[in-house]
Amino acid sequence: MPPSPASGNTPPPSRTGRRRDRRGRGARGPGVLPEQPGRPHGRTGRERFDDLALTIVTEVDERWQDRLGLVEYAVEDAPQIPDDWHPDTVPLSSLVRGTGGEPTRLVLFRRPIERRAQGRDELEALVLTVIVEQVAELLGLPAEDVDPRYEG
Repeated sequence: MPPSPASGNTPPPSRTGRRRDRRGRGARGPGVLPEQPGRPHGRTGRERFDDLALTIVTEVDERWQDRLGLVEYAVEDAPQIPDDWHPDTVPLSSLVRGTGGEPTRLVLFRRPIERRAQGRDELEALVLTVIVEQVAELLGLPAEDVDPRYEG
């Protein structure tokens, strides 16, 4: 015979279904925690910027590859600025022409570019502007000729 509720020896109710915490919310489902511990869930700002820069660089480079030659593109967080640099200006990119066997190197500085942009559309326009102006410098062409989307 099962114990009566009055005796205080009632068995716990059977646990069927999902397990609930003391607030009745249940266990956390997939997608709440990052897939890799120590890494934020979703894409970081740096990764989104890199993807944006890569998309624009690929479009411009494919169009002008035959005239550009070997160009190495990179993104760095910020430029290294000497102590005597004027504080009102921070470069958005760096262009070092290749010599001999060294490729030309075009570096975008992510943080100064992001600080000047108000939202995703402005960021895309600014990255496009910086890349197009540097490629135009390399080619010796007006920026408008390098990419029709350029609005100087």
